[in-house]
This record gives sequence, C-alpha cells and structure tokens, in this order.
Amino acid sequence: MHASIVPAKPRGLALLLGWRRVRFTLCASILIGLPLGLGWKSGLMSLLIRTVTLGLVAMLAFGLFEQWPKRLPAWLARWVLQVLGVAVAMPLATYAIYVLSTDAGAPPFWQDEDRLGGFAMLSVLGELLAPWMALAALVRQKDALARHQALAFDLERSELERNALDSRLRLLQAQVAPHFLFNTLANVRELVDSGSPQASTVLDSLIAYLRAAVPRLHEPATTLGQELQLVRAYLELMHMRMPDRLQFMLQADETALDLRCPPMTLLTLVENAVRHGIDPSEEGGRIEVRVRMQDGRCRADVVDTGVGLQRAGNGLGTGLSTLRERLQLTFGGDAHLRLTALEPHGVCAELDFPAQRSPA
Repeated sequence: MHASIVPAKPRGLALLLGWRRVRFTLCASILIGLPLGLGWKSGLMSLLIRTVTLGLVAMLAFGLFEQWPKRLPAWLARWVLQVLGVAVAMPLATYAIYVLSTDAGAPPFWQDEDRLGGFAMLSVLGELLAPWMALAALVRQKDALARHQALAFDLERSELERNALDSRLRLLQAQVAPHFLFNTLANVRELVDSGSPQASTVLDSLIAYLRAAVPRLHEPATTLGQELQLVRAYLELMHMRMPDRLQFMLQADETALDLRCPPMTLLTLVENAVRHGIDPSEEGGRIEVRVRMQDGRCRADVVDTGVGLQRAGNGLGTGLSTLRERLQLTFGGDAHLRLTALEPHGVCAELDFPAQRSPA
C-alpha cells in the first residue's frame, strides 16, 4: 500500500520561508504600495520598502503560529491564533519601522504630522488587509488539503480494489488447476482400467503437456497464440485417447495471436466441449476452434457436435462459471461468454472481449 501518495507538508524554515509564500507576499505588497506611492512625500521606493517589510512580517507571523506552539489548548483554534498573530504584528511592525527610520537627533515620528499620518495609514491598512489575507490563505490551504486528501483516498481505494481483484483472480486461477488436472487424469485412468495399449503413450503425452501447461496457470495473463498451442496439444492428447470419436480443427487470424487473455481461457472451453459434448456421445464428434478480429474486438468460437447443451443446476458448470468470472475481473465487465445450442445437436461457445495487445 502506498502510504505517502500526497507529498508530505514541509516543516520548519521550509514552510516559513517557502518560495511560493515569499513570491506571493512580495507581489501583494508591491501591488498595495504602488497606488499609495503617488502621494507619498518621501518617495515611492520608501513606501515600497515599508509595505514589503510589513508583508514579510505578516508572512512570518502567519508561518510562526502555524507551527508554534505544537499543542494548543482545546479552546483555541490554530487558525484563530494565526489571524490574531498577524493582526497584532501589523501595528508593532509599523511602529518599529518608523522608530528605526527616524534620523538621529530628529524628533520622534509622532511629533511629525506627516510621518504620524503615514504611520496611521500603514497601521490601519495593515489591520484591514493583513488578517483578511491570512484568512484567505487559510481557506486556500483547507481547500488544497481537502483536494489532496480526496485524491489520496481515491487512489488508496483504487489500490485496495485492484489488490482485491488480483487476489480474487489468483484464487479463481488456482481453482482452474485442480479442475482441469483431475478431469484429465480421469481420462487417463479410463484408458488404464480398460487395458488400452495407448495408455502409456497418452500418459507420456500428458506429462509433456502438463510440464508446459501447469506453469502458465499462475500467470496473470497469456496470449491467444500460447492458448492455441495448449489447445492443440490437449486435443492431440484427447485424439490419441479416442482416435475414432474425435476430430478437431483450429483456425485463427494472425493478428489475434498476440492478444492478451487470462490463462486457460480457450482451453477451458475446449475441455468443456470434450468432457460434456464429445465424451458422452456414442458417435463422438468434431470440435472447431475459430479466433478472429472484428471491429477492435476478439471473437473466439468453440463449436462441438457432441450431445448438446447440458446445463448444471446453477446454469453453468464449474469450469465455465469460473471462466466467466475471470473474464469479468480481467476485462472489467467488457467480456461476454455465451453458450448456444446447435441443431441437430452440439454447442457453440462464443467468447467476445476487447482486443488488448500483450506487452512484449
């Protein structure tokens, strides 16, 4: 889980003297001082120095009480302390500016009518503007924090949902392995019980096939090209078991071979056709697998001429039900699996999903 999706808020001097704050303070102080400087007797530059100094003092007071003290009594909100700190700092800073700018031997500024007027104007202006600007900065901070937290929560929820889907998909794939393996071993057992001379050859083919197939059961995705290789190996294996009762044909567009799909997708459909279509039929039948591209989607059909559609009590067998759920998890609901009965007998399994290229 990514615990720090939103960057950590700076602390200490990095927060107190952050460039964005300094830049905003300088711009605001200059913009406030420019119109006032038209009638300022000591000159525009003198006024701008005073307004910029007051702005920086307000910024420092705002940042100081933003971090200090670390703990406040329950009855005092930090934003109140920040606004009060800025409000108190304005007249004190203005007083210090006028005291320090008084020439040696000159009378105090309050005895000079022009300087006293300037002091009063800057003090009142500071009291009127600085606290409101502090409040505006606090509101902006709260909005930004709310947006960051909402983003963090959304990303965290997406991460949890993705992990849950991955876990569910791994569980479903783990269910495919024993289901397929037990069905295949049952076929071999039938040959052994019947004393078929092909039992040893089929068992050797099964071992070679499982060595290639089982490692792919736990992969998150495979390609249709790899799927068709497994399907061909499986059908050849089944053809060795019942050479007179099973024929098959595989056909696929070249452009569809590198498309992404969950492991054992086609194999589950083919194995279901053999198990529930061809095996129960006395005459056997034919299985045809067709894969093609159409309008940016992949269409795969597994057609058998077996005994026909045999629905379980819940509508689908275990293998097909698991496959349908795996497809929904992989393609986010944009995949469709349909079973259609054929006349006079047989089943067509139609699979339709987005054409997504597997990464090289």
